[in-house]
Amino acid sequence: MTTDLKNKTRAELADLASSAGRKPYLADYLFTFIHQKNETNLDKITPLPKSFREELIGRGSFISALSLTQTQSDPDGTMKFLFSLPDGHGIEAVRLTDSNRITLCISTQAGCRMGCRFCATGQLHFQRNLTAAEIVDQVYQIESACGRANNLVYMGMGEPLDNFDEVVRSLDILHDPKGRRLGMRHITLSTCGITEPIRKLAALRFHPRLAVSLHSADDETRCQLMPMARKESLGRLLEALRYYQDQTGRRITFEYCMIDGINDTPQQASRLLLLLGDLQANINLIELNPFPGCPYLPSPPSRIRKFASRLEKAGMETVIRFKRGRSISAACGQLGAEQLGKQPS
Repeated sequence: MTTDLKNKTRAELADLASSAGRKPYLADYLFTFIHQKNETNLDKITPLPKSFREELIGRGSFISALSLTQTQSDPDGTMKFLFSLPDGHGIEAVRLTDSNRITLCISTQAGCRMGCRFCATGQLHFQRNLTAAEIVDQVYQIESACGRANNLVYMGMGEPLDNFDEVVRSLDILHDPKGRRLGMRHITLSTCGITEPIRKLAALRFHPRLAVSLHSADDETRCQLMPMARKESLGRLLEALRYYQDQTGRRITFEYCMIDGINDTPQQASRLLLLLGDLQANINLIELNPFPGCPYLPSPPSRIRKFASRLEKAGMETVIRFKRGRSISAACGQLGAEQLGKQPS
């Protein structure tokens, strides 16, 4: 049986060392070489006794690495990275720059089963969950190519909370002081609103920033846009978010994709304010980024500004996020668009 050591937390590596009759502190060397130094060759982790390295290799232990197959750049500075998984599936990750702020947007699944109609990834068939090693290696490879980032968002391909265990494991690995030492306030986890995992998040010893893809303030419109909402009503979602906020004290960000004639009316803005009135929250208004086959159009910029103004006048912290990386299909909602175009009709 093979074991990917990159997929182990430091505590799990300590257990592995102890089970082999070795001192647990050797796990620190192993973890640091993998997660700080990006080492993928066990033989080169020389602080480990040679006999222990040979034993690990003999047991089928290895250190995985994604295959970077393509890099694309947008004139606005956005970069998209295409990775090939060992089984042939492909995933994408994005690097965004805004002055001194460098953000990596990483994927948690190949494909997605949520089916959001305004998202290219949602139109791909679900292929599989990524391992924690495949999640964190997106960070390591992009940083190796372009330098360190200071923010990380789980907003790429897939629904993070549909891959709960591996996503939490990846957070543990990235947060570890012997590894990348990423602070939780610099990590955002985005979800379309699966309620039970939101409650489970509240019980963790660490809490990343939470962003919720809302996109409508009424169930009928939300179900039209997001088929998963048929099982997760707004009432059920808000109950889970109130519980999360009561347990963690963390502010919640709501992502709201502005779609022409669907969810951009003054009435929708008023409903949104009523819906979120008792939460500590802020709202990101996102200009829809179309893809081939997308049934919607983006709201005109003037309407987005009016929508934002209505929220701001009521005291809701609001940010407008216009297109970034659209020329390379790297904008929000476009990941997987090139794969989608290659699927048989």
